Amino acid sequence: MLTIPPGLDPDLLRSFVLIAEGGSFTRAAQAVGRTQSAVSMQIRRLEDILGQPLLLRGTRGVEPTQHGHWLLERARRLLALHDEIHATFRQPAVAGSVRLGSPDDYAIRWLPAILARFAASHPAVQVEVTCAPSNELVERLEDGELDLTLISEGNEPLGARPRWLWRGPLFWVGTEEVARRRPLPIALANGGCSWRKAAVAALDAADLPWRMAYTAASLSGSLAVALAGLAVTVAMPAPLPEGLRVLGAAEGLPVLPEFGIGLLRGPGTPVSEALSRHIEEGFALEAGFEARLRA
Repeated sequence: MLTIPPGLDPDLLRSFVLIAEGGSFTRAAQAVGRTQSAVSMQIRRLEDILGQPLLLRGTRGVEPTQHGHWLLERARRLLALHDEIHATFRQPAVAGSVRLGSPDDYAIRWLPAILARFAASHPAVQVEVTCAPSNELVERLEDGELDLTLISEGNEPLGARPRWLWRGPLFWVGTEEVARRRPLPIALANGGCSWRKAAVAALDAADLPWRMAYTAASLSGSLAVALAGLAVTVAMPAPLPEGLRVLGAAEGLPVLPEFGIGLLRGPGTPVSEALSRHIEEGFALEAGFEARLRA
C-alpha cells in the first residue's frame, strides 16, 4: 500500500526560514505575530515530521544544522511559489503601473529579488524604476513624479514618517595599505549623501587628517576607486569584491554610525500599496543578513 508522507505546513516552513535567516526565535515570533513558545513548538513539529534536527543554538545565536541548510534553500523556493499561488487566486487583480525610486546602492542589493517576486504575483503591473541620490528622489516624490521611493536616513522631509525597513552599521572598505595613509584618501558620493556626512563627521571627530580623493555617483564607482588602491570608501554590510575588506580600528579608522533605509510613499493606489507590501516583506526576509555576514 502506498504511504503518503505528512504534508508540510507553509506556516511551519515560514517560521523556520525566519529563524534560520535571522538567528533568533524572538525576531521570528515578532514577524509572524506569535509567541516565542508557539514558534518553538512549530519548529519541534517540523523536526518531528522530517525526523532530523534543523536548528542549533550556538555562540552566534541560532544556526541551521546540515539538514537545516539543505531545507532552507528549498523552503525559500516553496514559500515563494506558495505566496505566488495565494496572491494570484485570493487577491484582487491589480493592474497598471507604479513608479519606484531607489538609490543605486539599494537597487543592486535589494531590488532584484523583490521585483522578481512582485512580477510573479502581479504580472499585469508595470514597474518603472528611477535610480538617483536620496535627496533627488525625495524631490521627485514631492513633485508627483514617483509613487514611492527608498531613501537613506537623514534625507526624509520635515514631518515625513518613512516606513523604516532596515538599520545597520556602515563600514570602511578598502585595503590596509591605503587606510594607513595620511591624510587619508577617501572616495564618497556628492555633498548631499548621508554616508559622506557620517564619514566626514567621524574623521573630524577623531582628528584624523583626510582628503577627498574621488567623488563617485554610486557605491560601485567608489568601490572601483578602492579596488584601484586610490582611496578607501564606505559601504553597508554586503559581499565585497575580491581584493577589498572591511577596515576599522586596527587601521586607525574611527567607528562609523548606524544608518537606516526608509520607504516614502506618495498618495496610495492599489498598485503602489501592493508594491510597498512586497518591499517591506523583502527587507524583512533579509533581517538576519548583516548578522550572518559579520559572523
